[in-house]
Amino acid sequence: MRRGPGRDPGTTSSGSEITRSSTWLEAGFVLLVGLSGGMMALQGGASLAVIGLMMIGGLIAGGALLWYLRWIVD
Repeated sequence: MRRGPGRDPGTTSSGSEITRSSTWLEAGFVLLVGLSGGMMALQGGASLAVIGLMMIGGLIAGGALLWYLRWIVD
């Protein structure tokens, strides 16, 4: 069974490729949580200052969630 184009089932990805992919995934997770806080404030009719604060708070919350998830897995 092939797992991707041109890949042999017996080969594994390099460590740097996996690290780079997980870094992008982690950054995307934190950004998604941060932007969702801003979008909720926007839908609620908040001012721009409140939307910005909610995005910053969401980024902090996303970072804390990511730290917690990494702590559980390790």
